[in-house]
Amino acid sequence: MDDPTHKHEQPTRSYWRWSKKDFFPEESFQDMASYRTAISHTYLRLKDRLLTRSSDQNEIFLLQESENALKKCLTWWDLAWMSFGSVVGSGIFVITGLETRQTAGPAIILSYAVSGLSALLSVLCYTEFAVEIPVAGGSFSYLRVELGDFVAFIAAANILLESIVGAAGLARSWSSYFASMISSNTDFLRIRVSHFAEGFNLLDPIAVVVLLIADGIAVSGTRRTSILNWVSSALSFMIILFIIVIGFIRGKSSNLVPFFPYGGKGVFKAAAVVYWSYTGFDTVATMAEETKNPTRDIPLGFIGSMSMITVVYCLMALVLCMMQKYSEIDPNAAYSVVFESLGMKWAKYLVSICALKGMTTSMLIGGLGQARYMTHIARSHMIPPWFALVHPRTGTPINATLLLAIPGALIALFSSLDVLSNIFSFCTLLIFTLMAVALLVRRYYVKDTTVKGDLIKFQACLFVIIGSSILITALWNSSMTGWIGLAVAASIWFLGTLGMGLLPKQRVPSVWGVPLVPWLPSLSIGMNLFLIGSLGWVAFWRFFVCSAVMLIYYLLVGVHATYDVAHHIQQDNKTEEGIINRGTE
Repeated sequence: MDDPTHKHEQPTRSYWRWSKKDFFPEESFQDMASYRTAISHTYLRLKDRLLTRSSDQNEIFLLQESENALKKCLTWWDLAWMSFGSVVGSGIFVITGLETRQTAGPAIILSYAVSGLSALLSVLCYTEFAVEIPVAGGSFSYLRVELGDFVAFIAAANILLESIVGAAGLARSWSSYFASMISSNTDFLRIRVSHFAEGFNLLDPIAVVVLLIADGIAVSGTRRTSILNWVSSALSFMIILFIIVIGFIRGKSSNLVPFFPYGGKGVFKAAAVVYWSYTGFDTVATMAEETKNPTRDIPLGFIGSMSMITVVYCLMALVLCMMQKYSEIDPNAAYSVVFESLGMKWAKYLVSICALKGMTTSMLIGGLGQARYMTHIARSHMIPPWFALVHPRTGTPINATLLLAIPGALIALFSSLDVLSNIFSFCTLLIFTLMAVALLVRRYYVKDTTVKGDLIKFQACLFVIIGSSILITALWNSSMTGWIGLAVAASIWFLGTLGMGLLPKQRVPSVWGVPLVPWLPSLSIGMNLFLIGSLGWVAFWRFFVCSAVMLIYYLLVGVHATYDVAHHIQQDNKTEEGIINRGTE
């Protein structure tokens, strides 16, 4: 049998096709009678999908759904700069001043360090999975293999929703920054329509054009996009170095006192917010399928870039607090204003250019990576497989890119996104928590191999780790916080992790693996849940509402399509086994 990762046959049909069979080829959607039958079996099918996990081999087998292969053209250098370009966007320039002034003070440096450590732990988990399952699905594929279809769908659906809103938000921010370089009015380039409701009455054609151009570059070719990204990111890195050097030269250590004006809670509350500045590397994980040498390039690219980004962020936060007293920092345009206060008005244009570049590459890499994410979801038939098709000439998933670009552009045109500014928060941290859980499951449980006693012990330890992490978070955020309670909860977490460490591992990574398992994944679970607990109740409400809407789609479409595909594959495997058995008789 041909290896699907190298299969690159020319399709016999046109890429641009629109028949019903291209969107819904499954048996459940052949006609209304078939669909009614499928709906009547929803409970049994949902139970099957909840209890069934995918496999490494199945995820790789699904690559043939795209008809044409994604081109393997990336090295560790490309991945490192993609991570930098995707992660280092406007976040560091937009939220650092706000959180320093209102939440953490000079201790914002520690907030970035805490968030960076949490992000790095998640990067380690992503790296192990990406090396062993080098497909475009990213966290969707990894969660599907270890935690099942349903968990993977809920996680993927929320991330994709935030990706659309996030891209629109970046496009609107790009327009605002660009307008601020021309006029003091950031709405200068927008068109006001009095008939529309407040918040939707400022049309932003610039944001639409910028977003569509970024997605257009992304579909033109992965290698071309990568080169453009690392060249522009290198220039941005030079500007950031300039900011750091000037900060140390002109800054005063006396501005760092008091270091904890808002106490320890302020540090962690700010850490939950500034975590947004680290999001984006999970998007780059979807590029594993296009990496030339995944076993070498992925660990070097991911871990190296995230380590560098954490150091850069901490230094940028440090020099900001050194150049100006935290109580005087402008919450909206901190770096631009601080340079102007130092008599370096020209430097604010460098900051604006760097921020514009950051938002541009974030949109560029976001469009590139999220389209791959969508492609693999379509390969599994959770959404129509038409979106899994890869164009034979460009080697990119044009259909999947359009599925994200069009709604993103519409939102960017109409919505001010004031309420949706907190993108990539709750869902991102939840995904990273699930990834750490999935890694522990991968190491300690193998179906038909792990004995029942060890499985029960593993489940108990996992329950203790998650439960104690939630308890620590609840105690920290309660009005009756006491160190004794926190110490007891932390001891329970320690004992749960220690107990899991004493269990026999059922799987050892073949090439590269996260060190110090279960300690690092357990710490990642604790830190991510702690940061989630620092978010407001609105974030929880939005997550549950969106998940409920997505659940309706899953029950009406997703569960039936994936059930049909899974059982069709099982039937094909049985048929092949029968042929092989007859041939050996």
